[in-house]
Amino acid sequence: MDEAKRKWVSAWLRKALSDLQTAEILARPDSEHLDTGVYHCQQAAEKAIKAFLAFTDSPIKKTHAVDELVALAFSKEPAFDTIRADADTVSPFATQFRYPSISDCDLEPTESDFIEALASARRIYDFVLSILPAETHPV
Repeated sequence: MDEAKRKWVSAWLRKALSDLQTAEILARPDSEHLDTGVYHCQQAAEKAIKAFLAFTDSPIKKTHAVDELVALAFSKEPAFDTIRADADTVSPFATQFRYPSISDCDLEPTESDFIEALASARRIYDFVLSILPAETHPV
């Protein structure tokens, strides 16, 4: 793999790891920022899958729909089927709690939502790391 591609894939993984670590920081039991936490879980998953797409020289679709990104990645690597449920879990968190709606102004994720989103994001990130060469992994 050429150096430019290695750096490109690694940059996506570093950003994914940063989002995952941010979500973990927000995981404190007394946190009032679970909405931001689930958002960072979604972002970590999205960026990890985009790292894989970069590695396979696939177009990186401008979408926050992790489930759609998994479908694209699946066409290159059928093992992505194993994380479809996790993608379905985190996909809505790109926007679900980011903006108030007129019909549900106080909608916030539950602690259970957050725990599930964090576990799904971690599984997606770890899965992507497991199929990408170590030289692309963040240090």
